[in-house]
Formats: sequence, structure tokens, C-alpha cells
Amino acid sequence: MNREATDLAGVRHVNYETLGSTNAEALARARAGERGPLWISARSQSAGSGRRGSHWVSPEGNLYATLLLSEPSPPTRAPQLSFVAALAVHDAIAACAPQVGPDLKVKWPNDLLVEKAKIAGILIEGESNPAFAVAMGIGVNCAAHPDDTDYPAADLAGLGALIVPDALIQELAVAMHKRLAQWKAGEGFAATRADWLKRAAGLGATLRVRLPERELSGRFEGLDESGRLMLEQDGAVTAVTAGEVFGFGEV
Repeated sequence: MNREATDLAGVRHVNYETLGSTNAEALARARAGERGPLWISARSQSAGSGRRGSHWVSPEGNLYATLLLSEPSPPTRAPQLSFVAALAVHDAIAACAPQVGPDLKVKWPNDLLVEKAKIAGILIEGESNPAFAVAMGIGVNCAAHPDDTDYPAADLAGLGALIVPDALIQELAVAMHKRLAQWKAGEGFAATRADWLKRAAGLGATLRVRLPERELSGRFEGLDESGRLMLEQDGAVTAVTAGEVFGFGEV
């Protein structure tokens, strides 16, 4: 069951009591011909997921939202939306919980951390039929976090920031509008990249990156012009397109 569509910073918004996944709903609407922008949110999810299909616990009290965009950029630039979304989530959390802001960091490619514990995740998915569309899925641990994860997790309430999802999504919609305007369908990625690096977790530190076929370890040098992670190893720099960062060493 869903509530009537409302506006979020001028964008249509549909809020469900429960969904399997806000991203799945957004992509199904795109396949049916729905045109974005459209925000879809849910009080809880029964089939929330992260990158590589990992299950993400979705109890009531946290934020689960997806922004559906139609033809937001050339398809080759669409992966950059993970950086746009990360900045928007960072802006929104910092605005709602200024006490958390100084410790809030963005983690390549799609998470937000507080003191190395995951507090939010982002999942960017695309659909090409009947037209190119992107679902920007965002989950923020407002009231609770999973305990049985491979990496540490935290929630805003546990950090002393009592934020309800309805208030956070209002801030998020405003922040997303500004960050999308900065990005300019990829033409403004240099500014997006610079702002992301200012908030980056582990910049200049030794990272471990897990790839499908191997594991790399090296110094996190930054991002290249397309958003790939630049990892320095014994004087040579490797550009990582996709992987999972799971360790932070010393600067």
C-alpha cells in the first residue's frame, strides 16, 4: 500500500509502507514507461540489497529511498552518479545531525562511514528498455543497524542523532537537486570529484581492495577523471574500476 504522491524539492514522491526493494520498484516503473524524476521510499523493505546482490537488513525506522532518473546523462557517465549520491547523502546527514558531520566520510565506491563503520549505502542500477533510466538507491541507518555484517556498521541514533526518515529525505531531496545541478549530466564531474575527495575515507592511506579474481593492497592516491580508484603499489599506479574496499591502513 502506498501513500499519495507528494513533492520532494519539486520532485514527485511515492511512499510505501513496505516494498521488496525501492530500487526494484523504480526499475519496474521505468520498464513500464514511467519517466523520472521520481522519489520512491518505503518504511521497510523485505528484499533490500547492496552491491553484488548482498542482502541488506531493512527494518522500520531507517531511510530506504530511490530516485528514478530518466536519461540523466550518456550511459557511460551514469556510474558517476554514485559520487553525486554520496555527496547528497553526506550533505543531508550533516544538515540533520551536525554533531556527526565532522566524522562523516565517503568510502569508495558507494558507502558512508562514521569512524570506519558503515552508516549508509548507495546502489546505482540502470534500465535500458524502453529508454535509459537510472535508479539511485539510498539506505541510511537512522535507528538501527545490522550486527552480522562483514564490516562494522552503525546507526545515527546510536551516535546521539535522533533523525526520523521523513525529515532526512526532505533534506536529501534538496541536497540531491543541488548535487545533480553541480554534476551537469557529467560535464561537471570535476567539481563533484573534488568535493568527494575532500570527504574521502582513507585518502593517502593503505587500502585493501577485493576484486572478483584477486586482492590488491596499496596507497589510496585519489580518483581519476572518470572516478576510478587510483591505487599506488611499489611506484606504479593501478586504476580500479570496481571492487570492495575493506581495510584501512595507516597514512
